[in-house]
Amino acid sequence: MLVRRILKGFALLLGLLVVIGIAGFFWLRQSPYWAGITLFAADTRVENFRAMDGVFPYRTVARSGTVWAFDADPRPLPESYDFDGAAHDLTAFLDRTETTGLLVVHRGAITYEEYRQGADETSPFTSWSMAKSVVSALIGIALEEGHIDSIRDPIGRYAPGLAGTPFGDVPIEDALTMSSGIGFDEDYDAPLSDINMLFIRAMAMGVPVEDTIAGLQAERAPGVFNAYSSADSMALGLVLEGATGMRVAEYLESRLWGPIGAEADAFWSTDRTGREFALCCLNAVLRDYARFGRLFLEGGARQGRQIVPAGWVAASVTPGAPHLQPGDNPASDWTFGYGYQWWVPEEPQGDFLAIGVWGQYIYIDPARDLVIVKTSADPAFDDNDHESVAAFRAIAAGFD
Repeated sequence: MLVRRILKGFALLLGLLVVIGIAGFFWLRQSPYWAGITLFAADTRVENFRAMDGVFPYRTVARSGTVWAFDADPRPLPESYDFDGAAHDLTAFLDRTETTGLLVVHRGAITYEEYRQGADETSPFTSWSMAKSVVSALIGIALEEGHIDSIRDPIGRYAPGLAGTPFGDVPIEDALTMSSGIGFDEDYDAPLSDINMLFIRAMAMGVPVEDTIAGLQAERAPGVFNAYSSADSMALGLVLEGATGMRVAEYLESRLWGPIGAEADAFWSTDRTGREFALCCLNAVLRDYARFGRLFLEGGARQGRQIVPAGWVAASVTPGAPHLQPGDNPASDWTFGYGYQWWVPEEPQGDFLAIGVWGQYIYIDPARDLVIVKTSADPAFDDNDHESVAAFRAIAAGFD
């Protein structure tokens, strides 16, 4: 009899847990958290990456003024490119890397434009870490305007929430070059890594991103080792906000988005407190990413009007210390070189690029007056960065 009662109780408890689980599942499906939970799922990420306004809160970046127009000069892409000692089919590469958009601009003219997997010219593609290069440009403008006295100033001088923390003592320049020395685990495959917990704490628990990076600890002295860290870029966003008294998206809108003649509004994803994720998550149409690339191609100017200081552009794409040089570098955790939130490929040819996870790129080749933008949903993005550069260089070589 006792055993029967225990079994009956267990069955009731199990049934209750099943009901609670089903109810919880349906609640999650209807909640704002569901899009985040399925953000990178194979059957949803392509759509999510061009509909981030349904995943995170956001702040609009309005376009204004005359659009910086592109001419048209249609040309085919090369059929192949060389990589790792062999020729590879370019169309197959675009397929394999789950490309969603590809745009080539040569001397101010669109030579190739293609949208895939349901996207079109109005799709607001998420930048992921390409936004870091945008934040860098805004830092350069803030420096020119006198909001920041020196990039050797400590971060805590402009970001009060980081004052008195290890991050607060880091010079702004060392965060710009991913050399803060602050420990931050950027492993997206580890559920409890720092980068994943930053988003979980911000979106599921409502913890401001500022509070999360304030708790990080120094692992080495700043300015001696290049270790990629999105926390460095988030700290730069806090510097920008504190120095200018404006939200990052507002400063972008007034200082860059309007002046470069963007053709569409953009939006920047935020945490639940309304602070932009400066480490990522700008969302814009492909042609406006190309306009930003064109601005750097032309030394920070649009048709003779200087928008980003020319000296800042040059410094941003020039690895300025031994630990930032491309190639096999014992003082760096990657083989690409690094400037101020911009990448410099191996075997430098004067080209440089902004890179975001899942295969987002703005590639710039000043020698050939060329900008290439590629958006993707590539799960093998880390493995494909070098091959992507090889493909971009093959496209660029077609304009010799």
